[in-house]
Amino acid sequence: MYVVTVEAAGERAGCLVGFASQCSIRPPRFMVWLSKLNHTFDVARSASHLAVHVLGRDQRALAELFGGETGERVDKFAQVAWRHSSDGSPVLTGACAWFVGGIEGQVQGGDHVGFLLAPTEQSPPLDCRPALLRYSDVKDLEPGHPA
Repeated sequence: MYVVTVEAAGERAGCLVGFASQCSIRPPRFMVWLSKLNHTFDVARSASHLAVHVLGRDQRALAELFGGETGERVDKFAQVAWRHSSDGSPVLTGACAWFVGGIEGQVQGGDHVGFLLAPTEQSPPLDCRPALLRYSDVKDLEPGHPA
């Protein structure tokens, strides 16, 4: 599971994402899929970059905030520590690891749209390998976006 954050036109948004994967080694590329119902998708459509965060298994509360609330009703960033990356993307400072990627394209995929990212900035390397948050850890969350 990942948390994706974005800022565009003075608006910040972020959501919990389960559909994402590395999709190229050379050049490095990553695809992240955002629901068309999600507020983050609305902001991402006009953004140049997205930030992708990896959460540890002990960070369920962060997953609940970004997966169970909608930015249309709640300022999620008022409740977490974050900073701007070099391009202005919001980076969650408490995440295990993160990277920022420039959006190279979008792919329609049913009720989700894939954003093809070219990494431009990343967190420092980890000293250890923490247990990561998986779908089975959050499958009971009710999505925060409107149905």
